Amino acid sequence: MNTLVEDFLQYLRHERGQSGNTAKTYAALLGKFTAWAARQNLTDWHSVELKHLMAFLLHERSRNLSPVGRVSSRAASAEGRDNDGSPGVTPHQTSSKRLSGESVYLEIAALRAFYKFAENEKLLPANIADNLSLPRRWKRLPKALSNDEIKKLLEPETPETPEVLCDQAILELAYASGLRLSELKNLRLEQLHLDAGFINVIGKGNKERVVPVGRTAVAALNRFIEAGRPKLVTPKSPANVFLTKRGTPFAAVTLWLHIKNRVRRAGVERNLTPHMLRHSFATHLLEHGADLRVIQELLGHANISTTEIYTHVTGSRLREIHRKFHPRA
Repeated sequence: MNTLVEDFLQYLRHERGQSGNTAKTYAALLGKFTAWAARQNLTDWHSVELKHLMAFLLHERSRNLSPVGRVSSRAASAEGRDNDGSPGVTPHQTSSKRLSGESVYLEIAALRAFYKFAENEKLLPANIADNLSLPRRWKRLPKALSNDEIKKLLEPETPETPEVLCDQAILELAYASGLRLSELKNLRLEQLHLDAGFINVIGKGNKERVVPVGRTAVAALNRFIEAGRPKLVTPKSPANVFLTKRGTPFAAVTLWLHIKNRVRRAGVERNLTPHMLRHSFATHLLEHGADLRVIQELLGHANISTTEIYTHVTGSRLREIHRKFHPRA
């Protein structure tokens, strides 16, 4: 069963161009099913029927979550949490928490994607997972920073060390162009066209899009490239725009820690998430009258429904302003 799953993962990586993180997520979700199937004496995918998929999902939905042991500092950082050194959960402890609806949604989506691939490649006779209905997802409204918080966060720091210039350029570009964390860390020098005021971005699924860059972000990038980056470069440094003090590309967790430390130094008290600058970019554009289709293009969303979540945010903002300023609100 694992061999067929590996074929699917190879297809995601090499034909669909999905990121390593996406492949790991699918591997973990399908790994849960194959482990459960082994306990049910199901030795190959041809033996799996719809009733088995239903039984697995019922098992997942009803089981208590496994206890989590002590979190290492690196793992805590990777999750964006601070490790306070509190005692971990001992092996005999149990959790009363159940799997969330969102997690069940992802497991169904993974099974459906796998079976669709297997049917298309004639590896399985039928797509039995097509009969699994996806539960309705509760859309979380994206959180955005206020204009005052953005202004405070983007205030230049002194002295202008190479690291400070790097952080400034990262933040300015993240807010000016709405880039994902992965897009920031993978951005290369040949993708910059600062004289023309735009950059080429390689997004999810290796899809390329052109994103404009504002004057302030262009100035911050030029300042870093001219005065900061040359002091970080080593003979082995790649062409990534943003480099660590060792001259290596940023890992996602390291880049995020840089941003979090800058947020703390700037005195912004919000618990910033990796996507919040991207959410702020989209929300502020919409609040100032930008067309939703344009924002979709800038963010690199394949479907307009993904971008429409921001209309709920601005709707809340409009109601707040109406209540505050209308005499009969």
